[in-house]
Order: sequence, then C-alpha cells, then structure tokens
Amino acid sequence: MSDAEQYRMEKDGMGEVRVPAEAYYGAQTRRAVENFPISGLRFPQGVVKALGLVKKHAARINHALGLLEADVAEAIARAAREVENGHLDEQFVVDIFQTGSGTSTNMNANEVIATRANELLTGRKHTKYPVHPNDHVNKGQSSNDVIPTAIHIAALTAVTQRLLPALGGLRDMLQEKSTQFHPIVKIGRTHLQDAVPVRLGQEFSGFARQIEQGMGRIESTTAGLAELALGGTAVGTGLNAHPEFAAGVIEAIAHDTGLGFVEAANHFEAQAAQDAAVQTSGALKTVAVSLTKIANDIRWMASGPRCGLGEINLPSLQPGSSIMPGKVNPVIPEAVVQVAAQVIGNDCTITLGGQWGAFELNTMLPVIAYNLLESIDLLASAAEVFARKCIRHITANENTCRAMVEKSIAMSTPLALHVGYDRAAAIAESAYESGKTVREVAEEKEILSETELDRLLDPLKMV
Repeated sequence: MSDAEQYRMEKDGMGEVRVPAEAYYGAQTRRAVENFPISGLRFPQGVVKALGLVKKHAARINHALGLLEADVAEAIARAAREVENGHLDEQFVVDIFQTGSGTSTNMNANEVIATRANELLTGRKHTKYPVHPNDHVNKGQSSNDVIPTAIHIAALTAVTQRLLPALGGLRDMLQEKSTQFHPIVKIGRTHLQDAVPVRLGQEFSGFARQIEQGMGRIESTTAGLAELALGGTAVGTGLNAHPEFAAGVIEAIAHDTGLGFVEAANHFEAQAAQDAAVQTSGALKTVAVSLTKIANDIRWMASGPRCGLGEINLPSLQPGSSIMPGKVNPVIPEAVVQVAAQVIGNDCTITLGGQWGAFELNTMLPVIAYNLLESIDLLASAAEVFARKCIRHITANENTCRAMVEKSIAMSTPLALHVGYDRAAAIAESAYESGKTVREVAEEKEILSETELDRLLDPLKMV
C-alpha cells in the first residue's frame, strides 16, 4: 500500500496534517498524538462513554432549539451513541498527559463523532462536511465545561453502579461472618500485646461497620458529583450557548442514566475548581485505609499455619513459594493492601490537581479524571474479590482461640476488682515467669475459691 493510500490530509487552523486513512479522528487529534507521546495512558472508558452521552443529547437538544438541522443532529446522535457504547474506543488516542483542560480529548471526541456522522450521511470519512466537529458536534459547549461534566458523569456512574454495590457485598459478607463467629472467644490484642478476650464475631462486626461507614462517606459525595458544569462554556458565563441548552441536555442525561444530575448551582465554581472530585477521592482514600486495616488483621490472624497465630484459616488459592514446597500465602489480603496503597497515592495526585485551579479553569483535569476513575474501579474490584475469594471461605480455629485465651496473662484483669491491681499484677508476673496460666497461679496462691475463680476467669463473661 502506498503512503498516499495509508494517509489522508486534514486541515485545521494551523495548516495541513497527515492522518491515518482509516482513522475517524482528524487534524487536532493527530497534533495532540504527536505533541504528547508521554505515557501511553488514555482517558478511562467511563469518561469516553460520558463524552458520547453528552454529545448525543447536545445534538438532540440543539435540534429541538432550532439550532441544528434534523439530519445533522440525528447523524451526530447516532455517531455519539456508538462512542457511548464503546464501539469507537480505539479512536481515542490522546495521552492522558496533555493540555490541562482536556481540550485535545474533547476535540478527539468531536472529530470522531463528526467523521462518523459524515460517513453515515455521505459514505465517506470526512472530518468537516457536512457535519463540522466545532460548529455542530461541539455546539453550545467548550472543553472547559464538557470535560468536568464528563468526569462527574463517569465518576457518579461508577460509584453508583459499581463501587457501592461491591462494598455492600463485602459489608454483608463480613456481617455474615460476624454472626457465624459470634460464639467463638479469642484473645484481644492492643499494642500487638495480649489483651482481654473478645469474640471473633465482634472483631468481624467492627470490619463490617468500617465498610458501612465508608459507604456512607462515599454516598455523601454524590450530591457534588451530580452537579454538572455543562452550560458554562469557556469561563462560566455561558457565552455561545442557548440559554435553554444546558438544562435540556442535563435533564436528558439524568433521564438516560437514571441518576440525579443537575446543572451546577454556580458555573464559575464548577469550572475553576474540582472540589467534588477531591472530596470523592478523600472518601475513597478512607475506604482504602479501612481495607488495609481489615486485610492486615485477617492476614495476621491467619498467620502460620503452625508457627503463627493460626486463629482463622484462609482459602488456599495458589502455591506461595518457588522454593518452599507446601507454602500457601494470604494472597488476596496482600492484593487488597496493594490496591489500597495505589488509591492513597492517587488521592495525593488528585489533591494536587484540585489545587491547580487558576482563575476560571482547573488545568489538571485529565490526570484528576484518570486517577479518580482508577481508584473507583480498583476499590470495586478489590472489594468484590476480597468478599468472594477470601472472606466467604474463612473458617475459625476454635481450639486455638480457646487455648490462647486460657494461657494469656491478660486473664488476670478480672481478678483486679477482687484482689486489687497490684496483687493481680503479681499473679500475672508470676504466671509469665513460670510459664503457668493465670488460673494455675491463682489456684496455687489460694486467693479465691475454685468456684469464684471459675466465675471470674470464664471468657464468655468477659465479652
């Protein structure tokens, strides 16, 4: 195939650009590809889908307002629906590290949709006729309001449809284990040292509550994500957009998605800042911290199998060592902790990005979008895997739990109310030095009757 057959010439305000013949994108996208060969990372698919959703309804509302001809509007809507459904994902080729407003990706969408619309109308891949990427696909819009809008749509959709259900499943599984393990008493630990007894089920109830509270924190961010910047155009004033455009498009998006999207109460805030994304990321980080605590506790309780705590058993999923036969590792908790670390790192990037609003525009939108959507997706996947492949299959070593309680020095605690703190401490020290149990030392010293010792040292009465 000749060079001329592999490429076509496209033109923008800066001159001609050579574009792959089969590409749906045009000159501005190609310039961005050449300008930003940085990471190979792309906008998340959820943001691309949201761009298709916005452009689809924008075309229909512009037609209803008398601003687009019916055939042009329908062709744009059909092409945008293909973007929304993921049929043209391979055409979104601009690196995530690009112009901070995301203009290159907005134009990538405009060009792909215009070219596909023109193909539907004429049978030819033409970027600008009869449908123009700026004049028609981008009508009433600016990258400065479209990209923040797409970020919010993608984030709220992912949180609502994926993350919250995944966390709900994990919470329910932890609560189920809490009920299952309620009869089992184990030794508590503070400062990694023996403490008074606790029910295994009580520990799991704490895990379940952490996830439940995390869900509440995430849910508290949804009102901010539901506000869309669309309608502000370049700087928030709405220049070049019909007064009824934004309200019509956002109402259609809300109806289409079943989510409560509304026009931003203040377009200057919506475009100059990314506080809703920062708030959401903070809630995601908190869930990541909760998952770290839960996964680490489970990992420690399952340590062994013979030379660790061994209070619970995790499912054996794969060989754990290339050199030690028979070794099995807590692979799911370890994966969860690594996800949590990534989410915490993403939050730092999003926090820095949120600070990068200068006057009427934030200019770290692409990297905020990438990290926010990645955090949501990672946490959802980790929660699903944690619940399904680990928590569901945990069993308790009841005998080990009982034996550890009996030999714990902390069993001296109930004695303090009857013989005083100092005398109870002396019993504990004697038990530690002799290797005997607190019960055995107390019996030898005859400080209380056997019946009274049985009552005081009954683990079930301590929990």
